[in-house]
Amino acid sequence: MAEKKEKKFLTVAPFECAWRKDLKFREAGRGCVAFEAFAHNDVTVVFRENVGSQHYHYKRDNSPHYTVIIGSNRNRRLKIEVDGKTVVDVAGVGLCCSSAFQSYWISIYDGLISIGKGRYPFQNLVFQWLDSSPNCSVRYVGLSSWDKHVGYRNVNVLPLTQNHIMLWKHVDCDKYEEEEDGDVEMMIDERTGYEKWGLESFLESWELSDMFFIVGTEEKLVPAHKVILQASGNFPLSLTGEGVVQLQEVTYPILHALLQFIYAGRTQISEPLLGPLWALSSQFQVMPLVKQCEETMERFKLNKKLFDLGKNVGLSYPSSRPHCTVFPFGLPINSQRLKQLASNCEYADVNIYVESHGLVAQSHKIILSLWSVPFAKMFTNGMSESYSSDVHLRDVSLKVFKIMLEFMYSGELNIEDSLDFGSLLLQLLILSDQFGVTLLHQECCKLLLECFSEDSVCPILQVVTPISSCKLIEETCERKFALHFDYCTTASVDFVFLDEATFSSIIRHPDLTVTSEERVLNAILMWGMKAKELCGWEEMDELIIKLTPELVFEERLQSVNYLLPFVRFPLLPHALLKKMENSCLNRQIPIFDNLVKEAVIFIESGLAVPGSNQSVRFQHRRSSFKELQYICDGDSNGVLYFAGTSYGEHPWVNPVLAKRINITASSPISRYTDPKALASRTYQGLSFAGPRMEDGHNCTWWMVDIGQDHQLMCNYYTLRMDGSRAYIRYWNFQGSMDGKSWTNLRVHENDQTMCKHGQFASWAVIGPNALRPFRFFRVVLTGPTADAANSWNFCICFLELYGYFH
Repeated sequence: MAEKKEKKFLTVAPFECAWRKDLKFREAGRGCVAFEAFAHNDVTVVFRENVGSQHYHYKRDNSPHYTVIIGSNRNRRLKIEVDGKTVVDVAGVGLCCSSAFQSYWISIYDGLISIGKGRYPFQNLVFQWLDSSPNCSVRYVGLSSWDKHVGYRNVNVLPLTQNHIMLWKHVDCDKYEEEEDGDVEMMIDERTGYEKWGLESFLESWELSDMFFIVGTEEKLVPAHKVILQASGNFPLSLTGEGVVQLQEVTYPILHALLQFIYAGRTQISEPLLGPLWALSSQFQVMPLVKQCEETMERFKLNKKLFDLGKNVGLSYPSSRPHCTVFPFGLPINSQRLKQLASNCEYADVNIYVESHGLVAQSHKIILSLWSVPFAKMFTNGMSESYSSDVHLRDVSLKVFKIMLEFMYSGELNIEDSLDFGSLLLQLLILSDQFGVTLLHQECCKLLLECFSEDSVCPILQVVTPISSCKLIEETCERKFALHFDYCTTASVDFVFLDEATFSSIIRHPDLTVTSEERVLNAILMWGMKAKELCGWEEMDELIIKLTPELVFEERLQSVNYLLPFVRFPLLPHALLKKMENSCLNRQIPIFDNLVKEAVIFIESGLAVPGSNQSVRFQHRRSSFKELQYICDGDSNGVLYFAGTSYGEHPWVNPVLAKRINITASSPISRYTDPKALASRTYQGLSFAGPRMEDGHNCTWWMVDIGQDHQLMCNYYTLRMDGSRAYIRYWNFQGSMDGKSWTNLRVHENDQTMCKHGQFASWAVIGPNALRPFRFFRVVLTGPTADAANSWNFCICFLELYGYFH
């Protein structure tokens, strides 16, 4: 318990700085830190390339860093410093609070520093500044102070991409448009949007009310909603029948203040009425208001000058989430009690039926209407549901609907991490858009951005493309597809189900990354014929011999003709182009014939280096990979050798010594565990990585990091034995983008290849994973070697990688 508490709350002494292992950006130069702080002044956050010490202070730091100071100059200003020099000094922005914890977030994206207030990052932005010479290497976050103690809690570091920034600002559900006018539309201010559409809109409204108070001697009728009242206190209401509560001894202003506190989380009342308000809230056990009244009356007794005579006293609910306006947060509503009322169907006024499932839930119209304008209109604009207590839904997944319903009562999204997590999330995205549940829609979009991969891009695109509010998700997926084009068009044929506009956007994308223009051609032809299995242009050429293009491509023939010019034929090998000239595709499709002829003429005319022509068809793609092809064992064509030449710029030096490549082992560096030996290209009599315990098992590995700015689609790798007899038999060759989550590229089970001292051996990497780019690569033992005395030593003295290098 002590450890858990320490993690949540941290006090930084004057002129000190706290550094924690988890306070680190996933990607250098890009990340967001969200936190709560309690301070009189100078909440100071430092961003460095390396971790500092406890007694580190930014004023004495000579290394590159950013410093953000909230509440500088006795809590009057916001400052940003770069390497100790002040670049921003503005008054009255994002100041500190010494009476309560306050939420802040600070994001850095390639030198763009954004600062905001609130629990949710990228909302409530208060200041932005762009560094013209950005430091894209800052990674570690330090929590510092100046001359007074600063308290921090709930500190989290979040990943950040450009799409996150755009999505957080702009993603929203479509406005639900309806021709009919209804009372609910009058309650929604279209200019202010969802933020103004909350429980306060139903304060003392007869809309959807199911009970009322009879107040005072004038017997004024004041409507309310049973489920809201009972989740806030204990009111004398029956579960059945019309609810009527008589308050003859209570005046209307007192009841109004009570209901306003419940529905809006705040109220105002004159000081003489504080006592009666305390009595009424005590009677109905609205305990947050009871406490507020007691504290205010106590302060008034101590110092009557605190309150201006003749002015109302403000009372507000002290929410645990002060910047969260999501129902039921920010209101004196007991969320557990609300869930209990929902699960027990107490005070329910609507029965929800789902096709083929019957009655699935008994809910509350007021809760559904709070979240969903479509539901609100359904219950108020004269539709059949306005007069009935039954709602019938079609084409809705029961499981997904119940997740949405739970969100409406809790304000939090809970989806179990299961095998169908992605499918549920996509269905929930569609359902939240259909019913206009804006915040749930946003949560789904955020989760999709955080968890989508090359394998899920196509299914996501098929779902989000028709939803205009998911435009940014669509663009993110299209870019992901373009960057991993080879993998996405060979791992499966899901891409053939994309519509023309989406597939065309990918083909024309400026970040399209391919190993060969032939793959672009194959993908266009496969998409055009809606291929059921992977095939190349030569297989389709054989099909064209038997059938006409109209029969092969059907309604997509025109689209194929439109897309073919985006293949950069002049970049294809001359021999391949001559082969295409004699193909049936060339004879049957005129545009194909023209493009091939143009490319052949271009090459044969002597312009062998594309780039001189203005057309992009004659230019290399800026994002393409360089092919480093395996020729023979120990050749000079691999990645490590290429890095040793400064990527083709200088004579070779050991890339580990030049810090172009980083090699690590499972055991500490020693005389015989020397990372630079694996890249040295000289034979070593003894070179091994020793075992270490990981998750209770022996684990031995060598790992190569090709650098932050580089990736490799590996299709071959070479190892060389040292002089020992510990011949490897069981091992995996793996790739990773972060050095933590590993993908098997090749699995070796009882591989007898290695059988001599100093022997070279190479293996091909095949299948879709050979088309996935990785930054980290490792060989890891999965079973004992041939030497019983050293069964878990990984004995190699050379390692080389080949493939498409970026």
